[in-house]
Amino acid sequence: MRRREFIALIANTAICYPLVVRAQQKTLPVIGFISSRSPEDSQSVLAAFRKGLSEGGLVEGKNVVMEFR
Repeated sequence: MRRREFIALIANTAICYPLVVRAQQKTLPVIGFISSRSPEDSQSVLAAFRKGLSEGGLVEGKNVVMEFR
């Protein structure tokens, strides 16, 4: 009986492992950009901000998400 239980345990582990791995997805860090002006009015500031992020190795959409408020 123990042999059957062991085989069932191994089979269940092999079936469930891919489901667990897919459930753990990386989340990107979020950087907030807070300004009293609209994003259209502050294009030059946003361009400089994005340039500074890229110099630090952060690219919007690839490894960081930006939220505007």
